[in-house]
Amino acid sequence: MTAGTLGIAFAGLAWTALVALLTWLASLARHDVSLVDRVWPVCIVGAGLVYFALLPGHTPRGLCMAVLGTAWAVRLGLYITWRNWGHGEDRRYQAIRARNQPGFAFKSLYLVFALQAVLAWIVSAPFLPGVATAKPLGWLDGVGIALALFGIFFEAIGDAQMARFKADRANEGRVMDRGLWRYTRHPNYFGEACVWWGLWLIAMAGAGWSGGWTVVSPLLMTWLLLRVSGVRMLEEDIGERRPAYRDYIARTNAFVPGPVRDNNNNNPKPS
Repeated sequence: MTAGTLGIAFAGLAWTALVALLTWLASLARHDVSLVDRVWPVCIVGAGLVYFALLPGHTPRGLCMAVLGTAWAVRLGLYITWRNWGHGEDRRYQAIRARNQPGFAFKSLYLVFALQAVLAWIVSAPFLPGVATAKPLGWLDGVGIALALFGIFFEAIGDAQMARFKADRANEGRVMDRGLWRYTRHPNYFGEACVWWGLWLIAMAGAGWSGGWTVVSPLLMTWLLLRVSGVRMLEEDIGERRPAYRDYIARTNAFVPGPVRDNNNNNPKPS
């Protein structure tokens, strides 16, 4: 990475930091730290668009990555905003707030917002080598584009199915195990991971192994989805709050879609 490219990389970090700071100020007024979830896609793809704007030459690969990233960010950002509108602070952030009193208003600046800014900057890494190379598009680009598109649609379908399920008052208290949710407990998270593995493949197609270091992006995103703010946090006590969910866990994969298991012997059963 040259000195010029490094400067452009830090311009991406400046973007994520600015968005995080403004959102922190808004969270103080709203008493709602979960606003950070709404701007998470904006932080990531905004950094990618900074790279796209500052690097010379808008190549087909860079344009593909910008379009895919923007489509992912707009869809996810609007969905999270719509889903959370009028519901106040998410219970996960309420728990963080309770654990870090007194003075959480200031502590949230570095515990939540600065941390999210750095994580978003790291996740945006594939955009940097991806938009910088003028190498013609090849078969690996095709694989990456297909995987990213699959992830966007898989995640969107999963979210739409869950929204429709929750909108039906007859489903109150029931566990969503239909559609994509029949084969994975978190189709939205699986789709999300596919997006970032796809974008990384596109970056690799252009930069070769010199861009291999950006694998930190999909690895970090997958780790966050599985072990930090995703599956682990959401399911930490859900079996106690909703006993029917324990049966759902026993028969359904957590992340990668797979066949439904028989609760009695854990063998796959026909769908």
